[in-house]
Amino acid sequence: MKYIKRHSAGTLKEMLSQFKVVLVTGPRQVGKSTLLKNELPDYEYVTLDDISELEVAKESPALFFKNHSLPLIIDEVQYAPELFRHIKFILDKSDARGQICLTGSQTYELMQNVSESLAGRIGILELEGFSLREILGTDFMPPFLPDTSYIAERKSSLTTFDDIWQHIFNGSMPEMQNKESNWEFFYRSYIKSYIERDVRNLMNIKDETLFYKFVVALAARTGGLFNAADIANTIGVTLKTVQSWTSILEASGIIFFLRPYENNLLKRVVKTPKIYFYDTGLVCNLVGWDNPKVAQNGAMSGELFETFVISEIMKSYQNAGISTKSLYFYRDGNQKEIDLLIQKAGLLYPVEIKKSVQPTVSMAKNFPVLKQLDSMQCGTILCQCEKHLYLSDNVQCLPLEYL
Repeated sequence: MKYIKRHSAGTLKEMLSQFKVVLVTGPRQVGKSTLLKNELPDYEYVTLDDISELEVAKESPALFFKNHSLPLIIDEVQYAPELFRHIKFILDKSDARGQICLTGSQTYELMQNVSESLAGRIGILELEGFSLREILGTDFMPPFLPDTSYIAERKSSLTTFDDIWQHIFNGSMPEMQNKESNWEFFYRSYIKSYIERDVRNLMNIKDETLFYKFVVALAARTGGLFNAADIANTIGVTLKTVQSWTSILEASGIIFFLRPYENNLLKRVVKTPKIYFYDTGLVCNLVGWDNPKVAQNGAMSGELFETFVISEIMKSYQNAGISTKSLYFYRDGNQKEIDLLIQKAGLLYPVEIKKSVQPTVSMAKNFPVLKQLDSMQCGTILCQCEKHLYLSDNVQCLPLEYL
């Protein structure tokens, strides 16, 4: 399959110019190795999936580096934590930047080794599946922000979607951009290999079927408030087990949490985070939807659509190397909720996400809960409408193409 240019490539090279070592993390099969091989052709490449290389790395890190010259890419470095101390030794001998590039899928343990050995010396790039911009070949790079300058710049590079629900169903994994790939085969094997390789290596799960039920329970709740106790009761495990398993999925880049926005001027704000999956194709497979129409018309279609949009926005920030900690949602004790709040330079941009093709100003009915905040900007309804237009003086609707 033809290499699809990753929007994180520029961020990768900027990090390599600043840090002595760069770590590219993310779930399995999102294209970490492909990114590095294509963007860093002058680097020697070695993978620790190779048993012979792994044995040397674990038994004699010094010999491993004697066999491989810098600059060097080490793929799946989490399999040989013994390398980290020797990497520190190499880095301390030179001020050269970008000599070693690492990849790892099991961020849970990987980050512990990084923090112990390479703190202050390493840049970390999080990579997920393709963004829609990447799939469509769009060169537009800035992270999503619905202000006038972003909208004007984005308008010059819009691409019309043929079938957004087909894309939501297919998911963002590189393998699924190959039209000859079998969707059911791919996700079935992906889930099986993830449980067997990553989860089993990270923790002792005695009942893989129970863990699978847990992942399905999370998928059925994507786009909703995270209630660990409810999930524990549903599948019959302890609250501590749910919290532990959830941390594994989050650290592995399968799920993420959106934090609630808090401000001293806002009262009775809910403090529970919302849970999302990065890949909507995985969600569809887990909950048993076998075609795009079922996903589009099902009872969870609104939450699935929201999951897709939030994930795309998260990727736009990650690919640019910008923290996603400026992204929130709002919900208060009166059940008033705003899907997304983006904070930038002290300003707050409220966003409602709707699958509708005909937005109305009533969809923005909860925006006024923020009116007491001087930082509040024009509200946005992000939906499947045909063009950008204002529904009132302080509410605009924006087509999905502006993501």
